[in-house]
Amino acid sequence: MFEGLKLVEPLPLTRHPAVVYLRSLSPKSQITMRGSLNMIARLLTNGECDYLSLNWAKLTYQHTAAVQAALLETCAPATAATRMCALKRTLKECKRLALISGDQYEAAVDLPAIRVPETLPGRALEVSEIEALMAVCEEDTTKQGVRDLALISILRGAGLRRDKVAKLLLEDLEVETGMLRVLNAKGGKNRLVYLSEEAMVYVNRWLAVRGLQPGALLCPIRKGGRIQYRCMSGQNVYLIVEKRVQEAGLEKLTPQDFRRTFCSDLFDAGVDPVMVQQLVGHASLQTTAKYDRRKEDLKREAIKNLKFKS
Repeated sequence: MFEGLKLVEPLPLTRHPAVVYLRSLSPKSQITMRGSLNMIARLLTNGECDYLSLNWAKLTYQHTAAVQAALLETCAPATAATRMCALKRTLKECKRLALISGDQYEAAVDLPAIRVPETLPGRALEVSEIEALMAVCEEDTTKQGVRDLALISILRGAGLRRDKVAKLLLEDLEVETGMLRVLNAKGGKNRLVYLSEEAMVYVNRWLAVRGLQPGALLCPIRKGGRIQYRCMSGQNVYLIVEKRVQEAGLEKLTPQDFRRTFCSDLFDAGVDPVMVQQLVGHASLQTTAKYDRRKEDLKREAIKNLKFKS
């Protein structure tokens, strides 16, 4: 698409804007944003450059506007916004590293905002669906059944992201109180959440099978029933839930749906929004408010009062 954007010689990694930007992210985000930068580099150079060989300091408004237009033609708005975020953050590192002037940076990022339709992740679950999932776990008399029952209890009772559930250690749980320490959550923050007495019944069943050896709270189990005291991955949690959903004959749902259900049910119970925000670890109260179903119920009630006849 454009010529002359390839680096003449490699930059030291400590001064390479894309590398400096990526190193500021979590490992999972690095994968996503590296892919975005590679895609943009290929787009700008007809496949000649990747994120390391592109000279990001040469980009101007002409380049960034062309990239955004191309992304909006080929990607969903949310995807385009994510990729443009990676581009803008890399250009900000160019400015910080004195590779471009402040004026060049401001001109290059002066683009119309991408409007992303507001959507909530997943769906809220019915109590009957949670009961069905727990029932198929209880019918499974293997160690996997006991573990998966504890897993679903934690997803339902703590509203944690699947990656955080997978990384929980035995030492993160205080059995007497049901307190869970969630370390290095999104944004690098730590927080405390609490499991109900009902949830702890199922967790304690698992602990009786697992034992009190140090290691992961929810462990992989090999064929033959041998427990491995290492952490699972977030993908393992996803696959366990997927398996139990299929066994229960339910409509597709994911671990994220438990998180949405957790938030929605707390709002329905009249819990203060700030408390809900703290429990789920949202950085913004505005994000938490999206899970509040009560306003829709109030709208429906208001409509009932509309009259068509005197």
